[in-house]
Amino acid sequence: MRHIATFCGSCNCGCPELYVDEQAAPDKRIVITDDFGQEIRMSTDQLADLVASARSGVLDELVTA
Repeated sequence: MRHIATFCGSCNCGCPELYVDEQAAPDKRIVITDDFGQEIRMSTDQLADLVASARSGVLDELVTA
């Protein structure tokens, strides 16, 4: 798998990470791992939809305290 990004990265707790698994089926190519060793797999179209939602502000209320 090709590493794309680490979310947090300011500790050694096993931060969530984003990968591309180019050997996987197209609907499972994007891999997000969590700090408990679990993973979510999705297509690049699903990732694009998630990114578009984040850019449009849909997720803003989750990160504002």
